[in-house]
Amino acid sequence: MSDAVKWRKGNHYEEFTVGQEFSHHWGRTINEGDNSLFSSLTLSYNPQYFNAEFAKAHGHPGIQVNPLLVFLTVFGLSVEDLSEAGGLFLGVEDLGYGPPVYPGDTLTARSTVTDKRESDSRPESGIVTWHTRGYNQRGEQVIEFHRTNFVAKGRPRT
Repeated sequence: MSDAVKWRKGNHYEEFTVGQEFSHHWGRTINEGDNSLFSSLTLSYNPQYFNAEFAKAHGHPGIQVNPLLVFLTVFGLSVEDLSEAGGLFLGVEDLGYGPPVYPGDTLTARSTVTDKRESDSRPESGIVTWHTRGYNQRGEQVIEFHRTNFVAKGRPRT
């Protein structure tokens, strides 16, 4: 019997270049249960997220997906490519929403490296910023934001 082998996860600082594009895999279809559970657990009691008649009275075809769930889903789609190698999350800037997302919409994500620099305080890490955009199944951009992380340094893949 052989020892378990630790699989390397994510990209390290040296593997990112400014302008580099990532088209994140899979995507995620948001269903009504996802939205109801998320809104309940986060105490998001805006009736647009759980009351179809209220949402219709305010110009929507039905229940609207909680925008925070949209943000966290798109953010999550980007983790494997961008920050899974480890490092502290430093924040989000320039968060903007496009058209509403509804149950049944499938979200996908793409990101571009917009900045990278060495860290003065943590020599084992660099700092990388990405511009991430989320799209629905019709190709409409439904969200965008910039996020910054410390990213672990390591030997690039060969």
